[in-house]
Amino acid sequence: MIPLPVLVDLGDGIAAGPITRTTDASIPPEGYRLDLEPTGIRITSSGAAGAFYAEQTLGQLGEHPPTGVIEDHPRFAYRGAMLDVARHFLPVEAVLRYVDDIALLKLNHLHLHLTDDQGWRIEIDAYPELTRIGGATQVGGGGGGYYTKADYRRIVAYAAERFVTIVPEIDMPGHTNAAIVAYPELGDEPAEPYEGIEVGFSTLAIGEDSTYEFVRTVLTELAAMTPGPYLHLGGDESFKTSDQDFLLFVRRAAELGAATGKTVIGWHEMGRSSELPAGMVGQYWDYAVPREPAGEHTLSFVRQGGKVILSPADRVYLDIRYTEDHPYGLVWADGPTTLPDAYDWEPTDIVPGLAEADILGVEAPIWTETLATIEQVESMAFPRLAAVAERAWSPRGASGLLERLPALQAVWDARGIAYHRVPGVGWA
Repeated sequence: MIPLPVLVDLGDGIAAGPITRTTDASIPPEGYRLDLEPTGIRITSSGAAGAFYAEQTLGQLGEHPPTGVIEDHPRFAYRGAMLDVARHFLPVEAVLRYVDDIALLKLNHLHLHLTDDQGWRIEIDAYPELTRIGGATQVGGGGGGYYTKADYRRIVAYAAERFVTIVPEIDMPGHTNAAIVAYPELGDEPAEPYEGIEVGFSTLAIGEDSTYEFVRTVLTELAAMTPGPYLHLGGDESFKTSDQDFLLFVRRAAELGAATGKTVIGWHEMGRSSELPAGMVGQYWDYAVPREPAGEHTLSFVRQGGKVILSPADRVYLDIRYTEDHPYGLVWADGPTTLPDAYDWEPTDIVPGLAEADILGVEAPIWTETLATIEQVESMAFPRLAAVAERAWSPRGASGLLERLPALQAVWDARGIAYHRVPGVGWA
């Protein structure tokens, strides 16, 4: 659990001595048991991930943990954060730092938003201009940047060591201005480099076979360097794409994604299609009270054999301002979004008709229209990301976050994490 699980059978002594590790196949995946005794600490888990999460809990208990027993396992298999590196490019070291940040909270997926109108951030051998031209811009100017394949593999490997799976996103058919600038034939009309923050003005050339050759090649190359099971195809805010063209594109692009052997993820708008690959995952980004047809589009994934990741924007979009006068962030998602807003919601209550078994997990995105550094990203994510992490890990009805956050403050201070001291927390 994050923050701290409840100690049961609490004794009067202080746990000390050596740490031993054992395995027990009966413990749920990613779960663990911590026996804290005066003579030592024993970690029991069914696998390496559970042992890793037990160590994160030990780190939160401080140098002198009390004696007792903790039995803990996650509610949802997918516990994610999303980092937008397209609006503002963040260098490799910044991404690695965010991997460390989210691993502290027992999150196990990092969704990288790699492409958008403002920049293309991943090297594709067959289309070198995507990064040479498409990667040269970002919001506000000042140049952009991109990840070489070696950079990307370094991120993937670093994340895997911390039991974090990288989920790469190539956003299509909208949010594609940077790609069209690099390869004009991908669009129906000329495009100019873009460094603003508006959305919905770009689209791929839906009727051209060359567009689908582009999609196939990009996804094949990306899948080959992504050991995780997921490819995210975006699909949101394609305002310039007609309904007929959007449905055609979704069907063909999703088929090409599935042909790589990966499970395809798309934003909930892709649920407009009734021809999705079996098992495709939908990511819901509308509000805690859905504005239709968002709910219906989300349920479409379930009807076609898939599951859903929940990212209600007015609860878990970490780039929404804390207050009206906060120096960073936006307010479009019914913002500002306070720490209680990020905490006081229940995943099964968001989309009517969506059962717990239909929910793959929860993800907290952070978009970088106003965020240019990892410190700015962290200050918007923390402490609200801890609230989302608890919703993803803990049983329904978990409470008491505000009282338990100071236990995490020492960890964040020691790691140099830039968190925002929201009111209502007894910060040291």
